[in-house]
Amino acid sequence: MRKVGRASGTADRSGAAGQRWTARLALLVAAGAIALLLTAAGVKSIALLLVGLAGLGATAAALWWTLSRRGLIRMLAAVLALLTPAAVLLAYSTVGLLWPVLSALALWAVAALIGRAALAADADRPRTEHRPAPKAEAPFLIMNPRSGGGKVGRFDLVAKARERGAEVAVLDPAHPQDVGELARRAVAEGADLLGVAGGDGTQALVAGVAAERGLPFVVISAGTRNHFAMDLGLDREDPSACLDALTDGVELRIDLGLIGDRVFVNTASFGAYAVVVQSPAYRDDKVRTILRELPDLLTHDAGPRLTVRAGHVAIDAPQGVLISNNPYQLGDAAGLGRRPRLDSGALGVLGVSVDNAAEAAGLLRGQQARGLTALAATEVVIDADAPDIPVGVDGEALLLPTPVVCRILPGALRVRVPRERPGVPGSRPPVDWRALRRLAFTGSRTSRGHDRPDWRT
Repeated sequence: MRKVGRASGTADRSGAAGQRWTARLALLVAAGAIALLLTAAGVKSIALLLVGLAGLGATAAALWWTLSRRGLIRMLAAVLALLTPAAVLLAYSTVGLLWPVLSALALWAVAALIGRAALAADADRPRTEHRPAPKAEAPFLIMNPRSGGGKVGRFDLVAKARERGAEVAVLDPAHPQDVGELARRAVAEGADLLGVAGGDGTQALVAGVAAERGLPFVVISAGTRNHFAMDLGLDREDPSACLDALTDGVELRIDLGLIGDRVFVNTASFGAYAVVVQSPAYRDDKVRTILRELPDLLTHDAGPRLTVRAGHVAIDAPQGVLISNNPYQLGDAAGLGRRPRLDSGALGVLGVSVDNAAEAAGLLRGQQARGLTALAATEVVIDADAPDIPVGVDGEALLLPTPVVCRILPGALRVRVPRERPGVPGSRPPVDWRALRRLAFTGSRTSRGHDRPDWRT
């Protein structure tokens, strides 16, 4: 025992030393980026920074005008959005500093990657706990042959599932079926596990039945985007690998979102986007429909006026609101669109309120932007000046009576996943340069960026 303890202590010290040197390397590369720019441009580097920031702001404002205006103003704004970045690069090139600027940006990106690696290794955020799962005796899977452009047929999922002892119901696209009722009937006939090969909307409907009956649920990544499968760490390139959960799986306890009496596994969206997707023309011509509908929605000339209450926080008249089953990671382009956890016991709330081009440009500040509200809560109430409002729930367009109440159901779903998952999301915090400096020179393992998030509103 003593030898094991000594070996463990030596490994810990070695790992901590490695983290410190990784953090120091990140700071050294970042310093190199700054030194390169100062050496090449001298005092001009300040002017270059100001020009770059002005270009970003102008581009964001131009994009706002492109989306919120029509006619000649929209055309001119679109041209401005395209020309401004080119003009900034031309300005750098004219003074002979294009390559130093691009090289400095590349070095800074490398420094950020190294720094993220150091902080991720240092992070103490717990993973979702799992436990061994016995083999299901009567698994029942529902498969949509149209999902993901025909992944069910392309990967021969029906035959592979049956080889593993599953009963498979293949949906008939010509005759729509109530998948929730199909799952309930299977449970009544003795199914002890439910699963879906299809889109996130279908996943959510059957997951609700599994949670209601206390049965394990299997996700097969046969949809188009597979956001739910991605955050579970499943293989999105080969959905047949998900079938290993039937014979060699482990079980996770994760949360579910609830909007009214309907379960959602990813998001419920309100506002401009939710209104646009209700249009009958949206499916056939998405871009033209968005450009036609958005101006009135963004300027509050059309669509319901929303009010959002999350705990003690109120958001008045946002153009868009996204409620998610667990918060999405913000402040990190590499992690945007990912949920680090699915068992935090909280909904993510993201509200966007932009009334002019200046506020649109201000969104570049990220979470500090005036028009952006990002928080977490266990319950969110969305009200409006209309009796019904359009909502997009896991990609499905719905019309719901107001007020709409969203809640979190902690640990409601037993998800069975393969023992080996190639994409289990690790801790990838955004680069906190203060924490990185502290790690590099003091070896401290605590920082605001690494603690488990506090989801209290």
